[in-house]
Amino acid sequence: MIFPMNTVLWMMGTLASFSLMAIAARELSGTIGTFQILFFRSLLGLVIISLLILAKKDLSLFSTSRLKQHITRNLTHFGGQYGWFLGLSLLPLATVFALEFTVPLWTAIIAAIFLKERITLKKVSAILLGLMAVAIIVNPGNELFDYSSFIVLAAAIFYALAYVSSKSLTNTEHPMTMLFYMCLIQLPMGLAFTILNWHTPNLIQWGWLLLVGITALTAHYCIARAMQLSEVSIVVTLDFLRLPLIALVGIVFYAEDFQISIIVGGALMLLGNLINTPSRLITKKTNKKREST
Repeated sequence: MIFPMNTVLWMMGTLASFSLMAIAARELSGTIGTFQILFFRSLLGLVIISLLILAKKDLSLFSTSRLKQHITRNLTHFGGQYGWFLGLSLLPLATVFALEFTVPLWTAIIAAIFLKERITLKKVSAILLGLMAVAIIVNPGNELFDYSSFIVLAAAIFYALAYVSSKSLTNTEHPMTMLFYMCLIQLPMGLAFTILNWHTPNLIQWGWLLLVGITALTAHYCIARAMQLSEVSIVVTLDFLRLPLIALVGIVFYAEDFQISIIVGGALMLLGNLINTPSRLITKKTNKKREST
């Protein structure tokens, strides 16, 4: 498998963004509540996306005829984000990232149930590998088993529900429109759960909150650009590097133990994702067309 340098660079941006967001969330845990973090994430994201749309001079990106679908998508996406950020405060960073990689597993199952998508041998193989990986990572028979793992697994299922509900939206909505309504809809949701337990951030906490808001957008933008430039299988493989990278961050900065089971489980999920991921080459012509929109 050949890794094009431009794709590698965009994926480096993705890995850096997710890792920095995880560090910022960990630094805020215990002082700023999870709902308040999500509120500021949406607020900062809304400001940034709005400025980008205004700079693009295409006000039609602010409008949509599919508000109900956006609301449905973001109810589940908000649940996924809450579980992910909460998990970062309760579990080793590598465990959270490893369990997040189960999203394609749950997406395949949910799509088969609700969208009546055909279950193929490849999908069955991917699902079985994913379930094996979950068992290895969570290790329920271990006396050190942490029930917080189920919070992140629930978050992954909510993310999968959001992805399934996004399927039709991606056919009609511009990515900036989807990001704008994601921030707009989730903003009052975060505020509603925060207002009774509000904590005014200090200067350092403002810095971490700003980092969460920026990296949340750059992570999705970088991986989208990588998807435009290369096969999905290449992007999925490079994205797996998030796991050893965040494990190293946890060991160096938070004295977390290295667990080989997380790497083994993550590798099984990578294999399952690759089996179930069709290669999709994007031509230069398509790239130019997307870049112009």
